[in-house]
This record gives sequence, structure tokens and C-alpha cells, in this order.
Amino acid sequence: MTTALITGATAGIGAAFARRLAAEGHNLVLVARDTKRLQEQATELHDRHGIEAEVLTADLSQEDGIEAVEKRLSDPKSPVDLLVNNAGFGNKGRYLEVSMADELTMLKVHCEAVLRLTSAAAESMRERGRGGVVNVASVAAFVPRGTYGASKAWVVQFTQGAARDLAGSGVRLMALCPGFVRTEFHQRAGMGTDNIPGWMWLDADKLVSAALADLARGKSLSIPDPRYKALMGVVKLAPRRLLGGITSRTGRKYGPQ
Repeated sequence: MTTALITGATAGIGAAFARRLAAEGHNLVLVARDTKRLQEQATELHDRHGIEAEVLTADLSQEDGIEAVEKRLSDPKSPVDLLVNNAGFGNKGRYLEVSMADELTMLKVHCEAVLRLTSAAAESMRERGRGGVVNVASVAAFVPRGTYGASKAWVVQFTQGAARDLAGSGVRLMALCPGFVRTEFHQRAGMGTDNIPGWMWLDADKLVSAALADLARGKSLSIPDPRYKALMGVVKLAPRRLLGGITSRTGRKYGPQ
């Protein structure tokens, strides 16, 4: 049986990955900040699917949290075959309305933690000649939309570049770029969702199925829905100046700043 480590595992996309991978018979290492929720999730997945679910409490905005997960990923006695870097959050407010401390925390979670955990996992995977990493980004990576979009753009560029560098090693890396997904993301950031059109919402379980299929195909970038694929095609053709104005207005209305 293979083992998958998932950060941000207790809700949303992370929990959907945990459900899907457990159902397929993978053992899990579940990472998040809330020990109680992790333990409840681990028990449920073990009882339902008969897999081993390890709990690792870690805050990836803190140095000791990142170090704890790095150590687990580097353990040769209990190797991790798939890493899902899903932990992340949004800040409510426009540029200069969000505190610098909160901006830097976002960059630590979205960029530094992703870099360090991907590197720890990929090093061990390359030695074994197999493994996979899914770094959860966002379609916000493709539009000019503040620190959140910039951090997710970094995730996409880093992941695709690393995937090229590791080509032929047996290690697959993929950036996953979903749109709006019904999770706790917006609630935690204090963002309203009433005005988001129904067609823009994605189901987390279907998203994960599409993402894992793309990873199996060897893709380094996954936009797992035809609606968002079409929307991103339009984005590529739109003038950046026009796009910046549109995303500024819609970002204040719909998404993280």
C-alpha cells in the first residue's frame, strides 16, 4: 500500500483528496492545525476503508510546523508516495488594507512551505525512482489580483519548472488550479459568497477525481473543469490592462484580495 501526505486535510479540497485516496486503499498522513478534527477524520477513514491514517498536527505558518512535515516526508522507514500541498488561506481586503504580517504569513504558507515540502518529498521520491506531488494553486494565478494571486502564480511557475527539471526521474509534479469550490475557505476569511454565480462553483470530490486523472496522465498543470478551462482561454487573450480592471472589481466582490 502506498502512502499520501495531505496538508490542509480536514476540510474542502484536502478532505476530498483524503476521502478519494482512502477509498482507493492508500494509507494517509493527515496534516492540519486542529488535532481534534484530524483525529476524528483519521478514525472515520480508517473505520470506513481499513487504511492507516496518521495524524500530524502542524501550522505551516510557523517554522516548527514546516520542519515537522519536512521530517516526516524525509523518513526513509515510512516513505510518502504522494504529497498534496493543499494548505492555504485568503486575506480579506485590498492591497495596503491587509497588514504586512498577514501578507507575509500568506507567502510563508503558499510559497515557502510549498517549496520546502515539495523539495523534501521530491528528494526522497527521486531516490526511489517514483512518486508524485500535487501543489494546489488557483485560477487566480492567471490574473493580476494581489498577493493571493501572486502567491498562486508562484506555485504554478515553481511546480512546472520543477516538473521539467525532474522529467525522467519517475517523480511527477503538478499544479492544480481550481476555481470557486464549496469549502470553508471564504468563511474563514470573512468573505461573502452570496453574489458568486452558481455556475462558478465546483464540487470538491469531482475536482479531485479530475486532478488525479491529470496527474496520472503526466500533466504538470491541471485546470479541472471545462468551464474554467474556457474562462482561462479568454483570460489569455484579454489585454492585461483591461484584465486588471475587471479582476480588481470582481475580486472585491467575489474572492480573496
